[in-house]
Amino acid sequence: MTIDHPAPHSVSPHELTRLAARVGECLRERGRRLATAESCTGGWVAKTITDIAGSSDWFDRGFVTYSNAAKQQMLGVDAGLIEVHGAVSAPVVRAMVTGALAHSQAEVALAVSGIAGPGGGSPEKPVGTVWFAWGQMGNRSVTRRDCFAGDREAVRVQAVRTVLFGLLEYLNAPNAPE
Repeated sequence: MTIDHPAPHSVSPHELTRLAARVGECLRERGRRLATAESCTGGWVAKTITDIAGSSDWFDRGFVTYSNAAKQQMLGVDAGLIEVHGAVSAPVVRAMVTGALAHSQAEVALAVSGIAGPGGGSPEKPVGTVWFAWGQMGNRSVTRRDCFAGDREAVRVQAVRTVLFGLLEYLNAPNAPE
């Protein structure tokens, strides 16, 4: 499957819907179900997915874990990871994927945690910093960091697009299990 990345401009809801449909086709072909673990996107990924008719065939559930306590309680993210690395970090999104898989019936999970702004940034993690993770049962997870420009809405919509594109890339990687 060829994955065409859109130009870095504002993303329309129609583009996100088409992307979510492609994710659904990919998961359906593999007989897999997805769980999402979202922080800064506040459930926008799950909403985009469930806009697709028939998504219940391949989408199990979404966790909106906006607070650190929710990450710990709902996904089992260790408080020490958050304390040492911060909620917006590779170790935390990796743990969010692990927790989403452990607390769902899904075989595939994604996670997103970031600083959408306008406040909350730091020199090490400026506003627009977002970490992503993708993983499958019995397989390693992959993480990625991006720093997006724009206001809160722009950062969040770019994060939704990126996490869905990243899932397609993860599932279609040459060494991805079938």
